[in-house]
Amino acid sequence: MAARQTTPTVGDDLFGQGASTPMFDGVEAQRPARPAPNQPLADRLRPQKLDDVVGQAHLLGPDGTLTRMLERGSLASLILWGGPGVGKTTIARLLAEASGLKFVQLSAVFSGVADLKKAFENARRLAETGGGTLLFVDEIHRFNRAQQDGFLPVVENGTIVLVGATTENPSFALNSALLSRCQVMVLNRLDDAATEALLVRAEEESGRPLPLTEEARATLRAMADGDGRYLLNMVEQLLSLKTDKPLDAQALSRLLAKRAVLYDRDREEHYNLISALHKSMRGSDPDAALYWFARMLEGGEDPRYLARRMTRFAAEDVGMADPHALPLAIAAWETYERLGSPEGELALAQLVVHLATAPKSNAVYKAYNTVRRAAKATGSLMPPAHILNAPTRLMQDIGYGKGYEYDHDTEEGFSGQNYFPDGMPRQTFYKPTGKGFEREVRHRLETWARLRDRRQS
Repeated sequence: MAARQTTPTVGDDLFGQGASTPMFDGVEAQRPARPAPNQPLADRLRPQKLDDVVGQAHLLGPDGTLTRMLERGSLASLILWGGPGVGKTTIARLLAEASGLKFVQLSAVFSGVADLKKAFENARRLAETGGGTLLFVDEIHRFNRAQQDGFLPVVENGTIVLVGATTENPSFALNSALLSRCQVMVLNRLDDAATEALLVRAEEESGRPLPLTEEARATLRAMADGDGRYLLNMVEQLLSLKTDKPLDAQALSRLLAKRAVLYDRDREEHYNLISALHKSMRGSDPDAALYWFARMLEGGEDPRYLARRMTRFAAEDVGMADPHALPLAIAAWETYERLGSPEGELALAQLVVHLATAPKSNAVYKAYNTVRRAAKATGSLMPPAHILNAPTRLMQDIGYGKGYEYDHDTEEGFSGQNYFPDGMPRQTFYKPTGKGFEREVRHRLETWARLRDRRQS
């Protein structure tokens, strides 16, 4: 939709306290009043133009995606994907202002189909007079599939410019029809430079420096964990202190609660971190593996889940290169079950280090996947008769067990007989590597292959 030359209106949060101008029945586009001294610091420092937004230069810098979009005068419907406190709501509000669109905000937590229909109808009426609407939907992933489908016609015909905000991966949280009509913009968590810029602004707003040593200042930025709103809330507590001596890092940590680790055991972050742990162990990096292991535990992950995944890793990625890895995984798991937390977690940490430093082979994993396909393709072929037991006279008469050679009675303990079904050519599924114990396994198989060839020739 092209930018409109109408007087821009910037809305505040849906339940904000700014002076508001009712624009639609049941849905308001609010114009923020001049920040009052008793407003929260995060509200007082809310950017008033896109250039003031920190940490999102890839979208709002001179060559940013949104900057170019605004320069072309065509703001597309967007999905803003990022963690809490990175500026999703602020960016949406300022995009509406920069594009000359009325800003209307809904929360998927508190809104339903009736609210959406009312917003769409009001937007249609405004469009008839030449105006445009930017509908900002916070937590859009909380709408169900039918509610998400309700956006499709009004986005397609330009009745609204939709800007949805989500902390969840849109690929999983939003349906494909809606995603195909929107551009996904990924917002970065605020890095150290961005959070420092917010601290400087807070000091300028308050007229005094934060009572912190340089080390404590760095600790404060780390405690925010990329969340600008949380950082400014902590700053507000610090600015209310009556102290003549700057706080050091330890005093700061005692005073303020650290932000809870961003982790959800059934959402994307769970899968991101277990993938990081798995790949760090596969890449033989025990330090990184221990870090992701600890991150998951600190986030509240069930240690039993980690034990199960590492047992799978022992079979899949270590395999026969270190046959001790699998029983060690079971032992670590059992140790945790006997000791519980936190003592039992040390056994799992030991397992992390063992798996990361063990020689790696996925030869058994690959062989199993290959042989499953072969088993499906060959159907119900019978084993060759000579390896079938013959407990009855009838079975002996029809050839069961005839010609079987008992391997222990041969000179090398290896008969070299065929054990594949008749009519199925011999195949090699398991191909051991030269890593760890599999060097010895490969040597054995090569020796047996030579004996088999010699006896069958």
